[in-house]
Amino acid sequence: MLDKKLLAILVCPLCKGALEYHPQQQELVCRADSLAYPIRDGIPVMLENEARTLTLDEKLG
Repeated sequence: MLDKKLLAILVCPLCKGALEYHPQQQELVCRADSLAYPIRDGIPVMLENEARTLTLDEKLG
C-alpha cells in the first residue's frame, strides 16, 4: 500500500497528468499516455522505459 500523501503528489512524468493507483496490479496508470508504471517493493518506478503500454481493453475500461 502506497502512502496517501505520496499518491496525492505523484504525476505522470510525461504529461504531468493524474495517475490512478491499481493496488492489485501494483501499478500507477496514466490514461492520457496509456502507460502503467510499476510499483516495486513499495517504490513507484516512474521511468518511461519501465512502464508498460495499456492494452485496448484497459484503455476502454
